[in-house]
Amino acid sequence: MAYPALATGTGRNIDMAKTESDLAINIRKATSIEETAPKRKHVRSCIVYTWDHRSSLSFWAGMKVQPVMADEVQTFKALITIHKVLQEGHPVTVKEAQQNVNWIESLARGAMGDGLRGYGPLIREYVFFLLAKLGFHRNHPEFNGLFEYEEYISLKSINDPNEGYETISDLMTLQDQIDTFQKLIFSHFRGGANNECRIAALVPLVQESYGIYKFITSMLRAMHTTTGDDDALEPLRTRYDGQHYRLVKFYYECSNLRYLTSLITVPKLPQDPPNLLAEDDEKPALPRRPAKELEKPPSPVAAKNGTPDNQKDIEEFWTREAQRQQQEYEAEQQRLQQQWEDQQRQQMAAQQEAQRQFEEQQRLQAEQQRLAQEQLLRDQYAAQTQGRLAELERENLNARAQYERDQLMLQQYDHRMKALEEQLQQLNNNYQLQSQSKDDQIASLQEQVNTWRSKYEALAKLYSQLRQEHLDLLQTTKSLKLKAASAQEAIERRERLEREMKTKNLELADMIRERDRALHEKDRAQGSNREEVEKLKRELRLALDRAEDAERAKGSEISSLLAKYNREMADLEEAVRTKTRQLDDLRAKQGERSYDQEAALKEKDDEIEIYKSGMEQALEELEELKLGHGETDGALDTAIDEVIKTNVNKINDIIDSVLQSGVQRVDDAIYELDSPMQAGNQNATAPYVLSQIEKASASATEFSTAFNNFVADGPGSDHADIIKTVSVFAASIADVLSNTKGLTRFATEEKKGDELTNAARQSALSTIQFFRNLQSFRLEGLQPVQKSDVVINSNHDVLMKLQRLSKLADAFAPKGSKLSTTGDLGDLVDNELTKAANAIEAAAQRLAKMKNKPRDGYSTYELKVNDTILEAAVAITNAIAQLIKAATESQNEIVREGRGSSSRTAFYKKNNRWTEGLISAAKAVATSTNTLIETADGVISGRNSPEQLIVASNDVAASTAQLVAASRVKASFMSQTQDRLEQASRAVGAACRSLVRQVQDIIRQKARDDGDREDYSTLSGHEFKVREMEQQVEILQLRNALEAAQARLTEMRKLSYRED
Repeated sequence: MAYPALATGTGRNIDMAKTESDLAINIRKATSIEETAPKRKHVRSCIVYTWDHRSSLSFWAGMKVQPVMADEVQTFKALITIHKVLQEGHPVTVKEAQQNVNWIESLARGAMGDGLRGYGPLIREYVFFLLAKLGFHRNHPEFNGLFEYEEYISLKSINDPNEGYETISDLMTLQDQIDTFQKLIFSHFRGGANNECRIAALVPLVQESYGIYKFITSMLRAMHTTTGDDDALEPLRTRYDGQHYRLVKFYYECSNLRYLTSLITVPKLPQDPPNLLAEDDEKPALPRRPAKELEKPPSPVAAKNGTPDNQKDIEEFWTREAQRQQQEYEAEQQRLQQQWEDQQRQQMAAQQEAQRQFEEQQRLQAEQQRLAQEQLLRDQYAAQTQGRLAELERENLNARAQYERDQLMLQQYDHRMKALEEQLQQLNNNYQLQSQSKDDQIASLQEQVNTWRSKYEALAKLYSQLRQEHLDLLQTTKSLKLKAASAQEAIERRERLEREMKTKNLELADMIRERDRALHEKDRAQGSNREEVEKLKRELRLALDRAEDAERAKGSEISSLLAKYNREMADLEEAVRTKTRQLDDLRAKQGERSYDQEAALKEKDDEIEIYKSGMEQALEELEELKLGHGETDGALDTAIDEVIKTNVNKINDIIDSVLQSGVQRVDDAIYELDSPMQAGNQNATAPYVLSQIEKASASATEFSTAFNNFVADGPGSDHADIIKTVSVFAASIADVLSNTKGLTRFATEEKKGDELTNAARQSALSTIQFFRNLQSFRLEGLQPVQKSDVVINSNHDVLMKLQRLSKLADAFAPKGSKLSTTGDLGDLVDNELTKAANAIEAAAQRLAKMKNKPRDGYSTYELKVNDTILEAAVAITNAIAQLIKAATESQNEIVREGRGSSSRTAFYKKNNRWTEGLISAAKAVATSTNTLIETADGVISGRNSPEQLIVASNDVAASTAQLVAASRVKASFMSQTQDRLEQASRAVGAACRSLVRQVQDIIRQKARDDGDREDYSTLSGHEFKVREMEQQVEILQLRNALEAAQARLTEMRKLSYRED
């Protein structure tokens, strides 16, 4: 089929982005998992795409990303789609398909054995045929994908007889492969089943085989016309005849398939192959030219004996005879020529009439085909329009929901942005306050330094004054040496000198305190920015150490000076007391004191120089502090970055720990799956397991979404959703493993159970790999887009494993457990819960009637037993009534929170597995409750045994647990209604256990009453041995009977589960 409008490039306006997305959607729908034929509109969209873009690269890329190897039906439908695109797509499709031969071969390697649905051999043969087709087109590029008949191609192929012979042989080989494949398809038809998918593969085979047949017929006739060597072409004619008969049979079988004839018109071939030499045989042979009579010359004797007149008459006779014969011959020739021309005209007229009838028939057939195709196209366009409208409605709803989610997310982002802006404003304010505080501190330090400098200058002046006074004192001392006449005057001078020294010492102490206070203020100012001015602090500490050393040296020097002055005063007092007697000694000592005072003055000068250097160093440090103010801002930013980086590392460590805990959780679940000591959930059913798998798939998607949001938001993202979704995801996978192992008890074959267990294990292992791939050290160095790709690919692997597990678990589902798509599923669920509530109410009423029955024929013990059973049954029915009420509330809450903007029916259809489990659990509760009441009535009436009541009670507990588990699958986290349902379930379990205990007590009491103890001590040794062996035989018989009964019970449960 050609697309001229597309080939010219002027027939369509192409939206690249839309066509790419539409192509991906059409490929996904054409290769869906349903065992139906690929829809024509989806395949045609792929074909039209190749004509629009004159390329098939996007088609091959889209086909490769689809999970076609995950299921054999998807693989087979993908091969059908590829075959149709190769036939009807743009001619460049066949050329570009040569680059994807290896991928097509991998499809055959993925189909091992016969497959679950018998498509394995078909897939391998289909791949073999497509590879052969591509090989033919690689060697003969002049043929298109559909082998449409063009006369010029035939002529082109037979210019060289050898080339024509080889081309015809290759075409026949490809025709034989088509015949082999179609026979394999017919042999794999399943009786009583839907063979629509297999029949769909015959459509391109019929079209392609007929095109090849027309090519071979035309080329063989041309070869006979060109070469004229019939013997050399005899093998090809024999092979052609065999293929003709096989095609006649093939087309006859296809014409009996109603679905196939509704798609295409099956060609009709004559029973016998056409005569390839017809063009030579049909030419009429010319009539044979009559032979001339030989003219006999006259005998010489007659010539000699005849007269001249006779000779002349004879010559005239023979002349006339010859003319007459010549005229007769010419007339006969004209008659024959006229007859031959008439025959030619008749044949030409007959051929023209036959050609006209054939053309009329072909025109009518083409018109019928055109009308049928137009009707089919109109139907397809209508269906496509309806489907597109439904799809647009779904997309509109999805877009509306996405818009609402986007609006909610934008609001959240706005709130977050406002919060971040407030935090940023607060940080700016704090920074401004800190900067202002630093400026104030610098100004305060400057003022303190100025005060210190003024005090230093005052101290220097005071020192100069003290030095001058000291010199004056020296002069006074000298004058005293000269005038030392009075001891009283020396004592007064000494006292005045002591007072002056004390005053100076006090002033020096004040100066030291002022210096210490300034240093303390400086230390406190530097302490407020300790992280910012650590270097300055170390340098200041060195300066303080030097100042302290100088201070200690100064203190020791002052102490030594005071000691010297005290000694001098003591010597002066001694000199005054001794007066003149020790005047000479006083003079000598006075000389020594003068020398010591000069040394002290020198030391004072050194101290002042030290103080000056310390003051200058402090001023330099203050200037450096001002200059380092700009560097402090950079240090502050660096510190903030370090804090952010530290927080991000902490968050990554937390997420890694949570992921590792999820890995440990799933690993423990795998251990329990493989452990022979764990039997799994023995109450698990296929609908419940499917709902658990559905929950696990949803949890995986939620986890991947949360992690992608975390990656996209960057350092400011919230990690709470990741922690929550990891826990939920790991728990759901663990539940899937436990329930899957419990479901294996329904496996009729050990192989099926092993396949189910292996599929569950693969799902868990892919989940562990999912968690490990997202750990921070594995994602380190990747861009956000690459991280998102890792998340998406890992999530896709998990979903594929869960999908395979879902297929295997679906095989264990009861035959009648599929929900009807018609009607309101919400009403169906409500009706089932209402029926269960009504059954409980009817059971309670029946128990009340049983209590009011007359009790004349019962003993006191029997009345007590009956009352005990009835009270326990009433307690169970009351607890079940509360359970049904709580289950109804929980179900309403689940639908209200989970449906969003969709309807209740849409929610139930979307979660059909969960809906099946919920309805099945509600039916089980109603059935088990009725069974319990019937059994209790039978026990009271004597029809049933107490053991039957225990079994019925255990059945009630199991059915209520199933209902609670079905609600727990979709319940919200920390849901109060779910908590009330759990409490009601525990109440039902406690009531059932109470009934079982009471019945067991009744059984034991009855056994004690009925049993008669035998005195074995009176038996002889032989009799005792015989009795012992009889008891062992009875125990062995009972054990064998128990095992047989358990086996029968298992088979009965399997059968009842299948036919539920």
